[in-house]
Amino acid sequence: QVQLVESGGGLVQAGGSLRLSCVASGGTFDSDVMGWFRQAPGKEREFVAAINWSGGSTRYANSVAGRFSISRDNAKNTMYLQMYNLKPEDTAVYYCAVHRRTFVIHTAGSLYDYWGQGTQVTVSS
Repeated sequence: QVQLVESGGGLVQAGGSLRLSCVASGGTFDSDVMGWFRQAPGKEREFVAAINWSGGSTRYANSVAGRFSISRDNAKNTMYLQMYNLKPEDTAVYYCAVHRRTFVIHTAGSLYDYWGQGTQVTVSS
């Protein structure tokens, strides 16, 4: 059973930084895309960033490009999201997800097979 566990969320002032982690277990992920999504109160879930297995291909939402950086450590089955220059509009629950057996990065959450429970990020102004 694949499990994803996020950590690293918290409360930060605008302009600050946070690093989220997602640890995957219950399988091998050497041909999977891993991604981050977020959902703010009253809004739909949205794509944030994703990375292929090798880390050689990444994709970002326009709203976070240049401020967020996604990476993964396959030896640890862990994915990271380094967030810089956080803004109040980044406040949301952040979820990690896995799209199994693909080398293509998709932004549609419906294509992802497994999800974590989420970690809250709150950015104060």
